[in-house]
Amino acid sequence: MNASANSTAAAMKQVVQQISRAISNVGKDAAEVRGLLEDTQKVVLAQAEAMGALSQDLASVREAQSAISRSTAQSGAAVVRASQALDGVGNEVGGIVQTLHQVSDAASEITKIALQTRLVAFNASVEARRAGEAGRGFGVVADAVKALAGQVENSSKAIMGTVSALDTRIEAFSRELRNDPGHASRSAIHQAFAQVQADVGQINTSAEQSERTIGALGGRVADLEREIQQAMVKLDAAFSCSDRFLRLSEQVIEQIADSGVEVEDAPFIQAAQQAAAEIASLLAQALQRGDIQQAQLFDERYQAIPGSNPAQHLTQFVALADRLFPAVQERMLDFSDKVVYCIAVDRNGYVAAHNKRYCQPQRAGDVVWNTANSRYRRIFNDRTGLASARNQRPFLLQTYRRDMGGGKFVLLKEVSAPIVVGGRHWGGLRLAFNF
Repeated sequence: MNASANSTAAAMKQVVQQISRAISNVGKDAAEVRGLLEDTQKVVLAQAEAMGALSQDLASVREAQSAISRSTAQSGAAVVRASQALDGVGNEVGGIVQTLHQVSDAASEITKIALQTRLVAFNASVEARRAGEAGRGFGVVADAVKALAGQVENSSKAIMGTVSALDTRIEAFSRELRNDPGHASRSAIHQAFAQVQADVGQINTSAEQSERTIGALGGRVADLEREIQQAMVKLDAAFSCSDRFLRLSEQVIEQIADSGVEVEDAPFIQAAQQAAAEIASLLAQALQRGDIQQAQLFDERYQAIPGSNPAQHLTQFVALADRLFPAVQERMLDFSDKVVYCIAVDRNGYVAAHNKRYCQPQRAGDVVWNTANSRYRRIFNDRTGLASARNQRPFLLQTYRRDMGGGKFVLLKEVSAPIVVGGRHWGGLRLAFNF
């Protein structure tokens, strides 16, 4: 009976261990899916911001196009008014031409009268000579009249010549100003106005077409914004679902470990608990010796280190951590070749002293290198980091993607155990290891 019971227990243990391994692999896949969802969420957020900026730019362009349309309409109206004004000036000049014609006609009549006057004066002069001494005085007057008539005739002819030349020039100017549809060819000035009007019309047509195109594009952008918002909602739902699934797998493994069945992660859980107890003891001894005051040990006023990227901070317990933590943390790296890091963090995820390999001084301007190699003096308050830092149960097992910078991630398991000093929760010890 005992042999049968032992056999059954061994079989059950084997089944539980197989379930544990299967759940562990499920947790690994869930963590990877969660990480991919997180990456996708970042991309979608960036797209949403880009679409918002594009929408604003399109609105600005649309306003500019509307302003162009208004301006071209005003310019077209101004060209029409200018052309009409020129027509008016042309008509006025045409009236001047008619007046000049009247002046020319009057000068022609004066010339005729002067010619007749000269003939009369000539006849009077002949009759005066016939009258002899008695007609001498009359003859002098007749000669004077004849001479005056000659001057009037010459002046009239000069006026007619000048008026004729002026009439020709003004008539040409009048035709240039008038937009007479009866003429086969338009004047140069009206051709220029017509060209300007055509150009303004073309600009206006292009602006209207562009405005319609931008309006259609703006509508499409608005549709894309709505689609992105819907995608974000769905991503949030998927993200929450993956979180619940991941946490469920972690809880199952924790419950199996709590049951006493020896699982693959049990040695790491025990090692993390032992290291947490050692760190807690070292800190308690430091308080007893007076190496540090309790307020300093629990200092949460993180002082940013200028120029650090990613941001690094200092606290009042940094020097103590540098002196005490490496002895425990470095030894844990030798516990298994699967161990990636072992760090003690305060309850906010602050790492005063990391493993030596990750305590390289930062390089100016090299964020990717700093992210991977300069991980001390930093606050890791992501989902995994904060949960590990604030866990007060005997242990917490998590699966997560570790950000190594430059878009590179490493999928790890992590077990954490609380660090309690003088009955007060200080933080946690985080032990990460590969699958």
